[in-house]
Amino acid sequence: MSRGTVLVTGGAGYIGSHTVVELLKEGYDAVVVDNMGNAVQGDNGPESLHRVEKITGKKVTFYELDLREPEKLEKVFKDHKITAVLHFAGLKSVNESVSQPLEYYNNNISGTLILLEIMMKYGVKQFVFSSSATVYGPPEQNPVDEPHRVGFGITNPYGRTKYFIEEILRDVVIADPEWRVTMLRYFNPVGAHESGLIGEDPDGPPNNLMPYVSQVAIGRRPHLVVFGNDWETPDGTGVRDWIHVVDLAVGHIAALNKLPSNAGIKVYNLGTGRGYSVLEAVKEFEKASGKEVKYVIGPRRPGDLANVVADAQLSEKELGWKATRGLPEMCADLWRWQDQNPYGFRKKEDAK
Repeated sequence: MSRGTVLVTGGAGYIGSHTVVELLKEGYDAVVVDNMGNAVQGDNGPESLHRVEKITGKKVTFYELDLREPEKLEKVFKDHKITAVLHFAGLKSVNESVSQPLEYYNNNISGTLILLEIMMKYGVKQFVFSSSATVYGPPEQNPVDEPHRVGFGITNPYGRTKYFIEEILRDVVIADPEWRVTMLRYFNPVGAHESGLIGEDPDGPPNNLMPYVSQVAIGRRPHLVVFGNDWETPDGTGVRDWIHVVDLAVGHIAALNKLPSNAGIKVYNLGTGRGYSVLEAVKEFEKASGKEVKYVIGPRRPGDLANVVADAQLSEKELGWKATRGLPEMCADLWRWQDQNPYGFRKKEDAK
């Protein structure tokens, strides 16, 4: 018997597709909406979701639509008895947001507002929001815990869209205490499903470190550019809290399961609590893949920070969730995905 029907926005994307796997394993039905902006079309739907069905042996209902198309989105709510929403849909590149701020504000904030309005109309008031550690801005202490100041000194429009949406959600809950909203601030997702069937598949050169590293290792890119070696860190390169995408997906299910008893607004960090520098991560990936990853040092990138690590004790205490996969497993699973799918979900001639 189904535990309920969950709408997953952006569910054909990297984190969304891994979460749909865990959602189906947990006994929920999944309805996915995605505008296919970062997904690859397969036969009758996104290739990622075809592979999710292969992994789980279960059916995923899919609609290709943009959240800024209210008539289409409302039809989904009319046709399905949605019990909760996992909201992943949004543009997510820090670097790209600096050069395309209006696109990020329009897509991320407008889409969320329309989604919330339609949820209100249909009485669906359980919501898990895919937020980000970028809302903290430059950390005043490491590791960063949930009471840390947010919204101050955020270095890029992407992070500000997440912060603004968090504030919108707070106002929604103040206006209507029946809402149950959990905001998950996560750090740096990497890795892939252990099957090697699904993983991160950026359209064009990756904006994040580890997918770029894996594409250098497989021969798609000549070398990695390390953005700055003069940060105040042990080896001069940026330090990040990388979290396995499957741990992240399991964290969303833990938050979803807790929604009925988590009234109001709840905020949780999803991270490992352990930071690795860029060069440490590159060396770990070389070990996992047996390949050399060539790199050059470049200037710092606008919007980047030196060192950000999560304090995830609250999510362990209240959600019963803890990251269990370390960097070696993240690298091994990422390499399995890249090795089995050199061009991701695409054919060689379609890859950029």
